[in-house]
Amino acid sequence: MNNNIDLFENKPVPRAIATLAIPTILSSLVMVIYNLADTYFVGMLNDPIQNAAVTFVAPVLLAFNAVNNLFGVGSSSLMSRSLGLKDYKMVKKTSAIGFYCTLFFATLISVVCFVFYKPLIAMLGSDTSTFQATYDYMLWTVMLGAVPAILNVVLAYMVRSEGASLHASIGTMSGCFLNIILDPIFILPQGLNMGAAGAGCATFISNCVACIYFFVLLKVKKGNTFISLSPKLFSLDHKVLTSIFAVGVPASIQNLLNVTGMTILNNLASGFGTSAVAAIGITYKVNMVPTQIAMGLSQGIMPLVSYCYASRNIERMKKTIITSAKISAAFAFCATLLYYMKSEFFISLFMSNQEIVSYGSAFLKGYCLGIPFLTLDFLCVGVYQAIGNGKLSLFFAIARKIILEIPALFILNALFPLYGLAYAQFVAEFILAIGAGVVMIRLFKSLYKEKEVEISQ
Repeated sequence: MNNNIDLFENKPVPRAIATLAIPTILSSLVMVIYNLADTYFVGMLNDPIQNAAVTFVAPVLLAFNAVNNLFGVGSSSLMSRSLGLKDYKMVKKTSAIGFYCTLFFATLISVVCFVFYKPLIAMLGSDTSTFQATYDYMLWTVMLGAVPAILNVVLAYMVRSEGASLHASIGTMSGCFLNIILDPIFILPQGLNMGAAGAGCATFISNCVACIYFFVLLKVKKGNTFISLSPKLFSLDHKVLTSIFAVGVPASIQNLLNVTGMTILNNLASGFGTSAVAAIGITYKVNMVPTQIAMGLSQGIMPLVSYCYASRNIERMKKTIITSAKISAAFAFCATLLYYMKSEFFISLFMSNQEIVSYGSAFLKGYCLGIPFLTLDFLCVGVYQAIGNGKLSLFFAIARKIILEIPALFILNALFPLYGLAYAQFVAEFILAIGAGVVMIRLFKSLYKEKEVEISQ
């Protein structure tokens, strides 16, 4: 732990960012690759129904992030801020409460989806032709797989909150690499020939392995970590739960709104046929590469921002955010340029069907324009979560989806049928980025004023 405290307090900011963010970004990239692996190997079947099944279930898998963020982001933010205040008992209590609450809600998701799978699959946009394939994929990834999928992400957040980004990333990546190895074995005719169901089964096994890694890690590190999974420390402590929910609930709502937006997108696209839905799914996953890198950077620096904020080292906090913003901007520009110029190439990597490639190429050109603004928005929201400002996080979550993106989906689809859907994210993120920049400037003015008052007293 001494090394991690030194990382938060003394290591030069660029090195501290690299230490925390690089493993997180790498694990995010590996997670993208493993998500793309499902699409890639299912796409090798050249069966739009199997590919559409994976796309239809994607909003439910995205809904897992509601629990991930509620107890992963919420708990880790409080844990890092407690470290900054040297309140180590609070770190232990928070980790225990976060873990057992996660276990309960993940189990609840599994049960609810199992009981109501028929109306759920219909709501996701699936019809009689894709119902069975969608159910088979959902059985493994959701009904059986929700608990290990959610737990391993929340445990990674908790490990990262202490500055142990490398260990958190190894746990996440171990499951991802195993999934990539198992996918062709379970999906393809040369293997078990399970199709989309095989992709789900591989994902389930991989998430179980990742969970086992974290349990073993915490057992080995006992005495050198403040994270505790002891049932004795679990309680419905009002102070802890309020602090977790203050950050976690807005983050959770943000992801539920993402699910809502994606479900609406899939339903609007389904009116144009299975190929359009499959193309949207492939485009979404290709676009996940820069999205996850941006998210990995914002999540990676969160423990440092939380620690600096709690210990009132505002200058170090500001330098961390500005340095990260410069890195994000440079990366986003390169990603946008590459995707726009080579959109057809990236889509054709996953499907040889020319109709799907044509749709996907047009969609990717629209999606990629939002990348530069999306990276800035992720960074700003990550800062608000790190300092425990749930109100700002909630405001931006509602603004992104309800006020901007979802209305844009309907308006642009009406003006430019199907192809307009791809530009809704760009419109939303562009407007949001302007607002995020203004709020961030005001935030630091407020922090400096507070510090001046503290010094004068």
